[in-house]
Amino acid sequence: MRTMLNVTTLARSCGLSRTAVLYYESIGLLRPAGRTPGNYRKYGDKELARLKQICIFRGMGLKLADVRAVLDRPSSDAAAVLKRRLLELDSEIERLRGHQRAIVKLLRHKSTFKRTDMVTKDKLVSIMRASGLTEADMNRFHTEFEKSAPAEHQEFLEFLRIPADEIRTIREQSRKGAAG
Repeated sequence: MRTMLNVTTLARSCGLSRTAVLYYESIGLLRPAGRTPGNYRKYGDKELARLKQICIFRGMGLKLADVRAVLDRPSSDAAAVLKRRLLELDSEIERLRGHQRAIVKLLRHKSTFKRTDMVTKDKLVSIMRASGLTEADMNRFHTEFEKSAPAEHQEFLEFLRIPADEIRTIREQSRKGAAG
């Protein structure tokens, strides 16, 4: 038998967090081989092999209850669990293929992606004024937007179909407002 492992070393050997191993222990999926005189958990080769099996089955997408069934029940039960997972995967793959077909169909009709003028600068200003915002409030909005997310501010202004020279002016004034 190899040297006993503590919980952290065991977890790292399987690419898991210490918390994951302790969780598996709390639900009875994994048990330590024993305790050290200082009352620390210790794990041996048997526990390491079981944890590796748990990781393999989790990697296949099995739920923890199914992992337990595969590891703790007769092979006929384990086979039933694995067959059920295979059917779930088939169903998921078919669903994903449906997504693929829908995306391909959309890509064939590129006109679907043409941007519309849903919100224009004038419409947004009108909404903001109707909400009680003053010109100073709107300037503060742009100043904060520019200060916290300049690239997104640029994208937002472009989305509103504001001409490039006006965008430059708004952003320059916003930067001055942030500095002052």
